[in-house]
Amino acid sequence: MLKPAADEARFQRSSDQSLLIYFGHQISLAAHEQVRRLLRLLEIEPIAGIRNLHPAYCSLLIKFDPLKCRHEELEQTLKRYLARLDDVSLPHPREVQIPVCYGGEYGPDLVDVSAMHGMTPEQVIELHSSATYLVYFLGFIPGFAYLGELPEALVTPRLATPRRSVPPGSVGIAGSQTGVYPFATPGGWRLLGRTPISIFRPDRNELSLLSIGDRVRFTPISREQFASLERA
Repeated sequence: MLKPAADEARFQRSSDQSLLIYFGHQISLAAHEQVRRLLRLLEIEPIAGIRNLHPAYCSLLIKFDPLKCRHEELEQTLKRYLARLDDVSLPHPREVQIPVCYGGEYGPDLVDVSAMHGMTPEQVIELHSSATYLVYFLGFIPGFAYLGELPEALVTPRLATPRRSVPPGSVGIAGSQTGVYPFATPGGWRLLGRTPISIFRPDRNELSLLSIGDRVRFTPISREQFASLERA
């Protein structure tokens, strides 16, 4: 049961033109849904002066025009929004399948992750691809979705030294999270595989393949299937 009452959220001033709303400090489905409900309500009924909304695991960062509103006024307005969260309907989550070629040059950390957990690479692949992951939020770079949560047996610390460049489409894990790198970028997540499909699509209306609230499954594919999908 969600608890969206105004007095259960905590406000924190992040800057002279931003405000954070926390729904606790633990990654949880309840906190995530509160973030989504408030985000949805602010999209349906915008507040004058708000410039951007940035959801995270259990918080929402609100950036606003300081010439149009002040922290105190915004907090009072948001408390009225929080009191209505129970009435907010969320769209049915999309189910997204992402094909992944695991191991080898596509997943250079698969063998190390297997050894760390006393498993075979095949067991790691089976565990990683057996779970359904929730898109908690997008961040870091455009289109990068933070997916959770990994099966407990796969929880793994990130690399001590990040790579200078991670190829686009790389599927990595870090802590209890997993995700897909949309672009070539530095990164410290341990790479298990790679997908041939585009995660960030600048030529389409929906720039990111994934959106907050989506459910994601990874489907193992062969090198031959990877090459065929990459050419498509």
